[in-house]
Amino acid sequence: MGTITRALDSRVLPGVAIALALAPGCGGSSTPPPVYEPANSANSADEASGSPWFREVHEEVGIDFVHVSDAGGALRRFPEIMGGGAALADLEGDGDPDLYLVQSGELDGPAPGSPVNRLFRNGGAGRFTDITEESGSGDPGYGMGVALGDVDNDGALDLYVTNVGPNVLLLNRGALTFEDRSERAGVDQRAWSTSAAFFDLDVDGRLDLFCCNYVDWSLGGELACSTAAGRPDYCSPNSYDAPVADSLYRNEGGGRFTDVSAAAGLFARRGNGLGVVCGDFDGDGAIDIFVANDQMENHLWHNGGDGTFTDIAGASGCAVDQHGQPKAGMGTLAEDVDGDDDLDVLVVNLRAQADSFFRNEGAYFNDDTAAVGLGGASRPFTRFGVGWVDFNNDGFFDLYQANGRVAISSELHARSDDPYAEPNLLFTGQSGGRFDVSEHEGGVPSGLELVHTSRAAAFGDIDGDGGMDVVVVNRDAFAYVLRNVVPDRGHWARFRVLDGNGRDALGAELRIEIEGRSLRRDVKSAYSYCAANDPRVHVGLGDVANIRRVRVRWPGGREESFGPFEVDRDHILRAGEGTER
Repeated sequence: MGTITRALDSRVLPGVAIALALAPGCGGSSTPPPVYEPANSANSADEASGSPWFREVHEEVGIDFVHVSDAGGALRRFPEIMGGGAALADLEGDGDPDLYLVQSGELDGPAPGSPVNRLFRNGGAGRFTDITEESGSGDPGYGMGVALGDVDNDGALDLYVTNVGPNVLLLNRGALTFEDRSERAGVDQRAWSTSAAFFDLDVDGRLDLFCCNYVDWSLGGELACSTAAGRPDYCSPNSYDAPVADSLYRNEGGGRFTDVSAAAGLFARRGNGLGVVCGDFDGDGAIDIFVANDQMENHLWHNGGDGTFTDIAGASGCAVDQHGQPKAGMGTLAEDVDGDDDLDVLVVNLRAQADSFFRNEGAYFNDDTAAVGLGGASRPFTRFGVGWVDFNNDGFFDLYQANGRVAISSELHARSDDPYAEPNLLFTGQSGGRFDVSEHEGGVPSGLELVHTSRAAAFGDIDGDGGMDVVVVNRDAFAYVLRNVVPDRGHWARFRVLDGNGRDALGAELRIEIEGRSLRRDVKSAYSYCAANDPRVHVGLGDVANIRRVRVRWPGGREESFGPFEVDRDHILRAGEGTER
């Protein structure tokens, strides 16, 4: 169909009037969001030291990736503002996380010389070499995100790339070589997919696949949207009125998957899916799925244990905010932030909307965003990539947010001429599960010109020094590689958790027992936005000098104990080698 010009859509939230500009999520605000004021907390380790937490080192470590959105035409094409993705994990089994960066490229289809996804091998100490061509991993599709998992139980992590168009499954054949098995595996769906996650839905020892789908969109049906001043801009997902169901594929073994989306119940609910995180949210031993939807209610797909899922987000209190309003959900996380042994959820949202921190109270979730310090500082920004990571190893989760607008602002940032660019944010974690915003934007030195349109953020320790690092993909710009330079970090430990097949046991739960405390950490790779993260479990320990015991609850409910363990070391936990409980 031809182009259609749409006017502004507006609606009122309790206490806040929001003018919804036509951009992904609910664009500009008629009432400006609060002025960003860095916190001045005496409790913040960042401010106590007065030092930034990260140093940007992409050139130094050999990462020369530049994202290409294919923007620039008179018509703004929706996918141009949403990509791309990143995976940070050990793909060759040497203990060093390698880096896979998802390119967007050309919406009209790849041509000779078109940019492709790129794979960088970590040769140790965080030094990278581009091996895209020899690895066979350079997918040329219009890329969005990536998921990681060992789908054939050979001990090597495979890649699933989400695209606007056919998705791609790259099987890891060892020695950092990959084979495209998408069509044969039956997972080459032709939709606009975003974030994806591998998990074992039926505890049969094979990883299944969940894939978020965003909008039923096509080049021929693109809309022409504009700002109130008549300047061309990107449309909102609600402009298309085309939410879609997400996809679920059951791993049948032998390299083949079956689409069970309808049989599992996913067609009962449609959405504009952007972020996904998996975990056992109710403690019944089955892995559930949380989906952050853009301008629609979030979904919490409860695993019935029989291959079916039911969306219980509304009944559980995590579909909408405390005012009963859906938000423009982008990235999402799940961790036991408050230390009560269940998974809390964070959804990051659009400019003029607070984050959504859903505290898990056992039988339901409570929106406690303001109580944990996340009610105001991030509201001036549009947040996508996100991670709860203990950067200073003090035993408390910190929070990193990668930001970038989806609607043109009348005010450019002082350090960028990109109308969508925003600084990223770092929050330091405090006792009691609270967060204080760092005085250093994004944890980098003040005045450093790191202001771009950020999307995916992936997390892992690239140089093996026990400090968690960050990789950020920026629209039409170079990717950040943020090396952790926190002074006087605490002790730490890292655990690779392997099931009976020798693959990373996604969904396993660890209880790490230290000096009268038990810290819950789950094995997962899929969180943030369009990103896959190192599945090894990193835990900061502060001054704790030894770990008494680690209890592992494997998918399916079996439990084993391991330990004791030394700190400041990497450890491997293998199913069957612990003490049964």
